Amino acid sequence: MMAQYLALKAEAQDCLLFYRMGDFFELFFEDARVAAAVLDIALTARGEHEGERIPMCGVPVHAATAYLQRLIKAGHRVAIAEQTESPEAARKARGSKALVNRAIVRVVTAGTLTEEALLDARTDNWCVAIGEVGQGAGRDVALAAADVSTGRFQVILLDPAALPAELARLAPAEVVASEAGDTADLATTTRPKAEFDSGAGEARLKRLFGVATLDGFGQFGRAELAAAGGLVAYLDHTARGALPFLRPPVLHRAATTMAIDAATRESLELTQTTQGQRRGSLLDAVDRTVTGAGARALAADIGAPLMDRATIDARLDLVGWFHDDAALRERVRAALRALPDIGRALGRLVAGRGGPRDLGQLRDGLDAAWALGERIAVPGAPPLLDQLAPQLRGHGALIDLLRRALVPSPPIEAGDGGYIAAGYDVALDDLRDAGAGGRRTIAALEAEFRQQTGVTALKIRHNNVLGYHVEVPARAADALMKPDSGFTHRQTLAGVVRFNTPALHEVAAKVAQSGAHALAAEAAHLEDLTAQALAVREGVAATADALARLDVAAGLAERAAEGGWARPVLVEDRCFAIEGGRHPVVEAAVARSGGRFVANDCRLSESSRLWLVTGPNMGGKSTFLRQNACIAVLAQAGSYVPATTATLGLVDRLFSRVGASDNLARGRSTFMVEMVETAAILAQATARSFVILDEVGRGTSTYDGLAIAWAVVEAIHEDNRCRCLFATHYHELTRLAERCDALTLHHVRAREWKGDLVLLHELADGPADRSYGLAVARLAGMAPQTVARAKAVLAKLEAGRAKTGGLAAGLDDLPLFAAAQAADEQQCDAIRAEVEAIDVDALTPREALDTLYRLKALAREG
Repeated sequence: MMAQYLALKAEAQDCLLFYRMGDFFELFFEDARVAAAVLDIALTARGEHEGERIPMCGVPVHAATAYLQRLIKAGHRVAIAEQTESPEAARKARGSKALVNRAIVRVVTAGTLTEEALLDARTDNWCVAIGEVGQGAGRDVALAAADVSTGRFQVILLDPAALPAELARLAPAEVVASEAGDTADLATTTRPKAEFDSGAGEARLKRLFGVATLDGFGQFGRAELAAAGGLVAYLDHTARGALPFLRPPVLHRAATTMAIDAATRESLELTQTTQGQRRGSLLDAVDRTVTGAGARALAADIGAPLMDRATIDARLDLVGWFHDDAALRERVRAALRALPDIGRALGRLVAGRGGPRDLGQLRDGLDAAWALGERIAVPGAPPLLDQLAPQLRGHGALIDLLRRALVPSPPIEAGDGGYIAAGYDVALDDLRDAGAGGRRTIAALEAEFRQQTGVTALKIRHNNVLGYHVEVPARAADALMKPDSGFTHRQTLAGVVRFNTPALHEVAAKVAQSGAHALAAEAAHLEDLTAQALAVREGVAATADALARLDVAAGLAERAAEGGWARPVLVEDRCFAIEGGRHPVVEAAVARSGGRFVANDCRLSESSRLWLVTGPNMGGKSTFLRQNACIAVLAQAGSYVPATTATLGLVDRLFSRVGASDNLARGRSTFMVEMVETAAILAQATARSFVILDEVGRGTSTYDGLAIAWAVVEAIHEDNRCRCLFATHYHELTRLAERCDALTLHHVRAREWKGDLVLLHELADGPADRSYGLAVARLAGMAPQTVARAKAVLAKLEAGRAKTGGLAAGLDDLPLFAAAQAADEQQCDAIRAEVEAIDVDALTPREALDTLYRLKALAREG
């Protein structure tokens, strides 16, 4: 047995191996130690290997799903080695001591789950493969992403620099890459380079979808083919040839959605908080969906806001239709709430892991979808609804078949039967009647045996070892032990004795035979019904998508009505005009504490595209910055927004540099992280981007920090020319308003009253009069003597500033960013011209020395 185990373990490689032994999955050696620690189960030992006891632990087969969930969550992959023949078949084929054949039938990984108990109903479960073609500057990179629980399959071509941002958007459960590729460090799993060959990938996709060409799915480049082929190869490897559900691949281009990098997603907490929790995120504050599929679709929408105005407006039209008709909205939401998740039920059936209940969910879900489609098919409906309604209706033949074939509430497992409805198959009904008749005969025999023996405690029982047998208390067994009693002794236990009789054996054989035939007949029907459902898998998946889109729209309408949100107006110019804007997460937190959120306006335009916001800590600057970024995300996701009115030009890239964080694992301090993120913004932001920056330069010395902040403001104003909200405590930066025509000054209002700081959280025009830092320190509970000392130091510093002009003294004469760049270039050009004019071979030593002095003077003059 150990030889068989070790061979399977070699095949499983770095996976934990679940080795089937009867009713348990056993683990041995290091696998056992790891699993016992993660699962908190007993670690035992059996036998010896190379002179040492073999560590061992096990989990019951019937409870394996719960243990798998904990192992997968801990980051492990598990190979399932099942018995591929029964012990009886093994003995018959190879003798009484034959070892049962086993084989790995599946590798369970985080990205290939389909089981309901292992998945979060409200979160997509992406498995992503990275494809690479070429080297250096000419390298192409693509992603292929599949959620095998629903069959969604996307292929995305992107710039190599955008790869981390796209992975952050998808938040995959598993990332697969070539072991020889440049992106192997981003992967959780690496596979052989041959699996990512673009030619092999193209052939693999053609075989999978049964087509001669992929042109019907779009124009695939080599990188996309490498990624898609690598993903399909990995899924085939984990499923051991039984590929899960994959719909035809959908090609995506990065330009079709708003670009949001990983740092911005984390800063804005779009779909999860910085602690990795859904609760407290923007998604959590917006989500009013009533189905798992709707919640997954909403998360995808918020994670990838659109760039196409027509598509956004189509979504907004549907949200508005539900928003304006509260009665219809409630009826639709009530209908959706009762629906099963037919997308994931279909995924389990395609993967061969489904059962009768999944077919029942298809029946009930498709039937309810049809009824819902009839209900919303009304004149004057928005165009998107007209597109969705036909996808809800249909599948009538499948619904009728499943309605006739299945009982109202089919069981999860098929092994015990009982899921095919009476009347569907006359032969099956006869088998069931025969079994029921046999059981009635057994009940009559029990009464007869009691009368015959005089043992009132006599019972006829059944187990998997003895089958049907007679059981009496030990004290009454003597009468049945007599040779002429008609009973044959089978087993003696502590308190009971078990017997058999010819009459019982004959009836039991009939019951067992009819039961086995009935189970076989039901299994055949289950296979046929599953095949009928899979024949229309694409249509069923389209219905699931349509239901999810309806749920998203109705849920967003509910949220808008609940919070008094407004429909955004999207325009072509670069304006960003928000009246009464609010941050939905902060607003909800303030409401829970009994307070009232203070709404604020934001009016960015061509003449005022960079707002410099000053004011005290805790005054609301960061909230103001973030709420406007969140409004941009919601608007382009197709949602109403938390504002009185909102008119904004499309945002192609969104950047947020707010808050302090470090990355010690990569050797980056808080200030280094800040500088890396700021550098990325300056390098990537375009005129159509929206940028929020908070406290740039505060992580270093005062002079360095002010210099960096000054230069960043100038660069954004002169070079990037994007819409930007820049919050700072460097009041010296307000001087830039005199030199930058599109920069305007604003502040969050605060007042001191009888020594206490009163934060008004209102945004007003103009700079703040001061930072109120000492008042905030007092509010935080700093010792009075420390605050008093700080006040004395501040007075000295301010007195010095009055004499010298402060930190920004002399900056008024400094040329602007563009002018400074031009001056540097002119200086370099003058030195370059001088150098190029030198005839090196003709210079005497004295002339060479004079030339060096002249070049040095030129540099000093610059």
